[in-house]
Amino acid sequence: MERLKSALENEAWDGEWYLRAFYDSGAPLGSAQGEECEIDSIAQSWSVISGAADKTRAAMAMQSVQERLVLEQESLILLLAPPFDKTQEDPGYIKGYLPGVRENGGQYTHAAIWVAIARVLQGDSEGAYRLFTMLSPMNHARTPERAAQYKVEPYVIAADIYSHPQHLGRGGWTWYTGSASWFYRLGVEYMLGLRLHGDHFTVEPCIPSHWPGYSMTLRHIDTFYHIRVDAGTGTGREVGLVELDGSPVHDFKVPLVNDRNSHEVLVRMGSETSMPPATEELRAGQVEHAERIGTDSV
Repeated sequence: MERLKSALENEAWDGEWYLRAFYDSGAPLGSAQGEECEIDSIAQSWSVISGAADKTRAAMAMQSVQERLVLEQESLILLLAPPFDKTQEDPGYIKGYLPGVRENGGQYTHAAIWVAIARVLQGDSEGAYRLFTMLSPMNHARTPERAAQYKVEPYVIAADIYSHPQHLGRGGWTWYTGSASWFYRLGVEYMLGLRLHGDHFTVEPCIPSHWPGYSMTLRHIDTFYHIRVDAGTGTGREVGLVELDGSPVHDFKVPLVNDRNSHEVLVRMGSETSMPPATEELRAGQVEHAERIGTDSV
């Protein structure tokens, strides 16, 4: 793995983002040196999600995605740009699609969701929220004009959305379960932060600053956990306190038991300066938790 990481940094860094691949000829794919597919989102997103890339380079790569592939006005997150069209190289069947149609330069939603997940893992709650709202199919049909442009169902995920000027914003293959399941995970696991870990669960939110908090209910067999998240008033967006039925959970791991009762879980966010005074034991638990997040988030 270390040899692979070294090779990626030495051979696949293009100056402002990572290459996607190499042709059989050895020519790079997804490089600023090319006229088509200069940048591809997947390599950049996974430089963050994998945790394998140099963090400075990964941040630069995601900034390149924001500048070159995120079209906020059109609510599109493109897979690559510019599309394949006249290149003499053969990238495979993707070139069979017209430029700006399906994954040939349109939004390939599966990969677009990974861009948002990478934003969460970078701690960019505002950016992740903007991308989440762009990805929502309801956003593409929020007015009669946009619905007529989108042309597909506003209540299911479309696998792709076209960027070709003649079909800009038109949805493609809908009821796509691969993208739908990742979109669900983006919302529940990464943004609301609910993660199941066998015999316990954690809540590690990544929410925008204008949210005062939220609530959700988790059913575990015959037992209900009523979870309330308080965003607090401080600037910190990390978890500062977790309580189960009024008692502190020092390691922030809420045990999953099927006792057929209802349990109240409070998760309070914020830095220590914005929180009520904590015991030394709780502060130690917070430090341990922060270290665990740093190593387990990938």
